[in-house]
Amino acid sequence: MHRLGYTRYVAQGGDAGAGVTDAMGRQAPEGLLGIHLNLLLAGLAGGYPSPDPAAKERAALDAIATLNASGRGYFLEQATRPQTIGYALLASPVALAAWMLDHDTDSYYKISRAFLDGQPSGGLTRDHIVDNVTLYWLTGTGASAARSYWENAQAAARAAGQARPEVKLPVGFTTFPGEIFRAPRSWVEKSYPNVTYFNEVNQGGHFAAREEPELFATEIRAAFKSLR
Repeated sequence: MHRLGYTRYVAQGGDAGAGVTDAMGRQAPEGLLGIHLNLLLAGLAGGYPSPDPAAKERAALDAIATLNASGRGYFLEQATRPQTIGYALLASPVALAAWMLDHDTDSYYKISRAFLDGQPSGGLTRDHIVDNVTLYWLTGTGASAARSYWENAQAAARAAGQARPEVKLPVGFTTFPGEIFRAPRSWVEKSYPNVTYFNEVNQGGHFAAREEPELFATEIRAAFKSLR
């Protein structure tokens, strides 16, 4: 960021970007004023079970259980045998499209409605979906994108058991209703001690920035308003 001429900046991340943004928050490089997330990494690791969870905590735990039971196939394949699926991703555009589109239940049904019923959900239009798949196909990056999961898994294994620095920077978080699980505020505050913004919106899913770009941008502005 300094090489680009920015001395003050913020970071935002969802999906894989949540891991990058979380790491930046823990490293706290000079000039980083705060971070905003729309996926809680602690949830992917199992969340925060308790003997008497509140309603939103129970709903999140149930969603995570569903993910672990029936929604992590692509994740496990890419984290352990990325090259096996990689051959298909580089050999067939149909295989690439099928693998990319069947990511999570919410996105899958929204994409299906866009193609079968002509009812796109926000930015998840037929053209945008095909453009996204085509980008990976023309650049031949399906296998390398899958391999990033393996690389992350290896790094996580090496770091297992090591204490991580606490995020002391201001943290904003937005929960989107169609996310893999809806992170309750109580969990966000357990992960980050300095939550300065939290909001639950009524539209958007796992790929919120693509699905609801205007709402997404509004949330980022609101989260960082106090840091301007």
